Amino acid sequence: MGRRPEVFVRQVSMAEGQRLQKITRTAKDPVKLRRAIVVLMSAQGQPAPDIAHLLKVTEDYVRDVIHAFNDRGFNALDPKWSGGAPRRIDEQTRDWICVIARCDPRFLGRPFSCWSLAKLRDYLIDAGHVTTISVETIRRVLHERGVSWQATKTWKASTDPDFTTKMRRVLDLYDHPPTDGRVICVDEFGPLNLQPRPGRAWQPVGHPVRLRATYRRDQGVRHMIAALDLATGRLHYRIRDRKRWGEFLGFLKTLRRRWPDQHLYLICDNFSPHRHPEVRTWCAANQVDLVFLPTYASWLNWIEAEFAAVRYFALNGTDLRSHGEQDAAIGAYIRWRNQHTRPKSGFAINSRSATRITRSRLHDEALARMAGV
Repeated sequence: MGRRPEVFVRQVSMAEGQRLQKITRTAKDPVKLRRAIVVLMSAQGQPAPDIAHLLKVTEDYVRDVIHAFNDRGFNALDPKWSGGAPRRIDEQTRDWICVIARCDPRFLGRPFSCWSLAKLRDYLIDAGHVTTISVETIRRVLHERGVSWQATKTWKASTDPDFTTKMRRVLDLYDHPPTDGRVICVDEFGPLNLQPRPGRAWQPVGHPVRLRATYRRDQGVRHMIAALDLATGRLHYRIRDRKRWGEFLGFLKTLRRRWPDQHLYLICDNFSPHRHPEVRTWCAANQVDLVFLPTYASWLNWIEAEFAAVRYFALNGTDLRSHGEQDAAIGAYIRWRNQHTRPKSGFAINSRSATRITRSRLHDEALARMAGV
């Protein structure tokens, strides 16, 4: 059997050669790049067997590319991808898969509380939505439609019957501070015990900071009583051994001395020392209004976000050995913070939590009115 005749591309002009060189330098598609190299090498006089050996392809592939270029020119370099096999599961069925996956299986007659992919596949087949389907196909459909396997989370909604009224008053004080006084958020932060606190730090990969483990913590705990002044954004605090009504009242008196001529509106939660008769009597006699949050609605207190920052920047990642060290760390951060702060405005703009709770509460009230409760 004789040797097959050599095949070469047609005569390539200078412009075509430059275009081929540009394709070999810039082409991102590997098929187009390989075809351009075949044509360019053939134009340089290299035979098909040598090109095939260099590119690790068959000689028939090289000859097919050369013939195609001779017939169609540069159009032969572009791969013609086929669309693949048609989908066997139509869009409506895919929608049903996502809807059923998000349903409680018990509503559909299945005696379990959640779907596994295998159980979901069996239900789809039994219910006649599909004749056959694989677990991997279901996984891919759910992924494409944005349905993922997630852990269930809890949310403690307020049970306060006056939730809406109290919330609106707090938000109104945030959005429209009274001209005759100052709005201040007050709360306790703690307990401040001495322990190694996990945190985050920039470290070489595989070399995290190691903190000791503690088995005995016999130095007691302390508590920080703090106030956030919305007009300036500054945080004022005192650290005490206890957080009873006496300590709370003493802290209020320091706030009164700080702003002696202004009416104070104090946003606080329903902690029993805040409602102590001695505290309420003193507030009534000293132009201090206690504005209580709804029950289970501590997220409405603006100071909670500041406490999170104190914990993150002053305590996390530390292993402080005495209350003096811990007090100094907190004080240093708060002094730095007060030097870089701004007035507080625009509480919970576009907050999903606030919107969800408000809508839920208003919905419950509407149902109650409809039922005549």
